Amino acid sequence: MPQITVDYSDSLASAFDRRTFALALHPLIVETIDTQLSACKTRFRRVDETVVAGGTPADALVHIGIAVLPGRSPELKARLSEAVLELLAGHLGPAEGIAPVLSAEVRDLEPSYRKR
Repeated sequence: MPQITVDYSDSLASAFDRRTFALALHPLIVETIDTQLSACKTRFRRVDETVVAGGTPADALVHIGIAVLPGRSPELKARLSEAVLELLAGHLGPAEGIAPVLSAEVRDLEPSYRKR
């Protein structure tokens, strides 16, 4: 189950320790929402261009989307989102002239979700 997608700006590629982040993220999710470690899967997608409203060409972002089976409270999902952002800060090194926008969202998987 948890389907994790991390979108990140190309300009952060060398500053973002993606594998180490994912390996730390999985146990955090397991601990927070009570799921199996072997169920966690993370996919990273590098974004070629990022435009932040009112920003500059040096804008960057990291957005983490976590889709889980239904049944978790909104408060638990919010707590996981906050914990994920704290963890992310420790795995994103400095990138000269870039102050990335960081965001996280935990949402329910659709009823049609299947896994094999």
